[in-house]
Amino acid sequence: MRLTTKSEYSILALIYLTRNEKKGFVKIEDICCKYDISKKYLELLFTVLKQNRYIKTKRGASGGYKLSKPASQISVAEIIRLMDGALAPTESVSKYFHSDTPLAKEKNILPVFKEIRDYISDRLEALKLSDLA
Repeated sequence: MRLTTKSEYSILALIYLTRNEKKGFVKIEDICCKYDISKKYLELLFTVLKQNRYIKTKRGASGGYKLSKPASQISVAEIIRLMDGALAPTESVSKYFHSDTPLAKEKNILPVFKEIRDYISDRLEALKLSDLA
Protein backbone atom coordinates (compact mmCIF):
# COMPACT_ATOMS: atom_id res chain seq x y z
CA MET A 1 0.00 0.00 0.00
CA ARG A 2 1.23 3.43 -0.94
CA LEU A 3 -0.78 6.56 -0.28
CA THR A 4 -1.15 9.13 -3.01
CA THR A 5 -1.85 12.80 -2.45
CA LYS A 6 -5.50 11.98 -3.19
CA SER A 7 -5.73 9.98 0.04
CA GLU A 8 -3.45 12.24 2.03
CA TYR A 9 -5.27 15.47 1.15
CA SER A 10 -8.69 13.84 1.51
CA ILE A 11 -7.83 12.66 5.01
CA LEU A 12 -6.41 16.06 5.96
CA ALA A 13 -9.51 17.85 4.66
CA LEU A 14 -11.84 15.45 6.47
CA ILE A 15 -9.90 15.93 9.71
CA TYR A 16 -10.30 19.69 9.26
CA LEU A 17 -14.04 19.28 8.73
CA THR A 18 -14.19 17.06 11.82
CA ARG A 19 -12.38 19.62 13.97
CA ASN A 20 -14.65 22.40 12.75
CA GLU A 21 -17.90 20.44 12.85
CA LYS A 22 -19.52 22.78 15.36
CA LYS A 23 -19.00 25.77 13.04
CA GLY A 24 -21.29 24.21 10.44
CA PHE A 25 -20.27 24.49 6.82
CA VAL A 26 -16.58 25.18 6.22
CA LYS A 27 -15.16 27.18 3.33
CA ILE A 28 -12.86 25.26 1.02
CA GLU A 29 -10.41 28.17 1.08
CA ASP A 30 -9.89 27.65 4.82
CA ILE A 31 -8.85 24.04 4.25
CA CYS A 32 -6.63 24.94 1.30
CA CYS A 33 -4.90 27.64 3.33
CA LYS A 34 -4.38 25.40 6.38
CA TYR A 35 -2.78 22.53 4.43
CA ASP A 36 -1.43 24.34 1.36
CA ILE A 37 -3.66 22.41 -1.06
CA SER A 38 -4.66 23.69 -4.48
CA LYS A 39 -8.32 24.72 -4.45
CA LYS A 40 -8.92 23.12 -7.84
CA TYR A 41 -7.41 19.82 -6.67
CA LEU A 42 -9.38 19.80 -3.42
CA GLU A 43 -12.59 20.51 -5.35
CA LEU A 44 -11.91 17.37 -7.41
CA LEU A 45 -11.37 15.32 -4.26
CA PHE A 46 -14.50 16.77 -2.66
CA THR A 47 -16.50 15.77 -5.75
CA VAL A 48 -15.55 12.13 -5.11
CA LEU A 49 -16.22 12.44 -1.38
CA LYS A 50 -19.61 14.03 -2.05
CA GLN A 51 -20.60 11.40 -4.63
CA ASN A 52 -19.80 8.72 -2.06
CA ARG A 53 -21.77 10.52 0.66
CA TYR A 54 -18.93 11.42 3.01
CA ILE A 55 -19.54 15.15 2.77
CA LYS A 56 -22.35 17.48 1.86
CA THR A 57 -22.30 20.97 0.44
CA LYS A 58 -24.25 24.16 0.73
CA ARG A 59 -24.13 27.06 -1.70
CA GLY A 60 -24.13 30.71 -0.86
CA ALA A 61 -22.43 33.08 1.55
CA SER A 62 -22.95 30.77 4.52
CA GLY A 63 -22.18 27.68 2.45
CA GLY A 64 -19.27 25.32 2.26
CA TYR A 65 -18.63 21.71 3.17
CA LYS A 66 -19.30 19.48 6.14
CA LEU A 67 -19.37 15.80 6.99
CA SER A 68 -22.55 14.01 6.03
CA LYS A 69 -22.24 11.48 8.84
CA PRO A 70 -20.50 11.43 12.23
CA ALA A 71 -16.70 11.33 12.16
CA SER A 72 -16.85 8.33 14.49
CA GLN A 73 -18.47 6.36 11.65
CA ILE A 74 -15.85 7.13 9.00
CA SER A 75 -12.71 4.98 9.02
CA VAL A 76 -9.42 6.01 7.49
CA ALA A 77 -9.47 2.70 5.60
CA GLU A 78 -12.68 3.70 3.79
CA ILE A 79 -11.14 6.93 2.55
CA ILE A 80 -7.91 5.28 1.42
CA ARG A 81 -9.80 2.55 -0.45
CA LEU A 82 -12.02 5.14 -2.08
CA MET A 83 -9.11 7.28 -3.25
CA ASP A 84 -6.30 4.76 -3.80
CA GLY A 85 -7.79 1.28 -3.93
CA ALA A 86 -6.49 -1.76 -2.10
CA LEU A 87 -4.83 -1.63 1.30
CA ALA A 88 -2.99 -4.87 0.53
CA PRO A 89 0.68 -4.76 -0.44
CA THR A 90 -0.15 -6.87 -3.53
CA GLU A 91 -3.45 -7.41 -5.28
CA SER A 92 -3.11 -11.19 -5.06
CA VAL A 93 -3.94 -10.93 -1.32
CA SER A 94 -6.44 -8.08 -1.56
CA LYS A 95 -9.95 -8.71 -0.21
CA TYR A 96 -11.70 -6.04 -2.28
CA PHE A 97 -9.44 -5.60 -5.32
CA HIS A 98 -8.14 -9.15 -5.83
CA SER A 99 -6.36 -10.12 -9.01
CA ASP A 100 -3.55 -12.55 -9.67
CA THR A 101 -0.06 -11.11 -9.62
CA PRO A 102 3.30 -12.79 -10.26
CA LEU A 103 3.62 -13.43 -6.49
CA ALA A 104 0.54 -15.67 -6.65
CA LYS A 105 2.77 -18.28 -8.33
CA GLU A 106 4.68 -18.72 -5.06
CA LYS A 107 2.22 -19.89 -2.42
CA ASN A 108 4.71 -19.68 0.49
CA ILE A 109 4.98 -15.91 0.33
CA LEU A 110 1.24 -15.16 0.15
CA PRO A 111 0.56 -15.84 3.86
CA VAL A 112 3.18 -13.23 4.80
CA PHE A 113 1.52 -10.61 2.61
CA LYS A 114 -1.92 -11.59 3.93
CA GLU A 115 -0.66 -11.02 7.47
CA ILE A 116 0.63 -7.58 6.47
CA ARG A 117 -2.69 -6.83 4.75
CA ASP A 118 -4.67 -7.88 7.81
CA TYR A 119 -2.58 -5.76 10.17
CA ILE A 120 -2.87 -2.65 7.99
CA SER A 121 -6.56 -3.21 7.32
CA ASP A 122 -7.47 -3.89 10.96
CA ARG A 123 -5.54 -0.83 12.17
CA LEU A 124 -6.98 1.55 9.58
CA GLU A 125 -10.53 0.19 9.90
CA ALA A 126 -10.38 0.85 13.65
CA LEU A 127 -8.97 4.36 13.14
CA LYS A 128 -11.85 6.82 12.79
CA LEU A 129 -11.72 10.47 11.80
CA SER A 130 -12.90 11.34 15.29
CA ASP A 131 -9.74 9.68 16.69
CA LEU A 132 -7.56 12.00 14.63
CA ALA A 133 -9.39 15.22 15.47
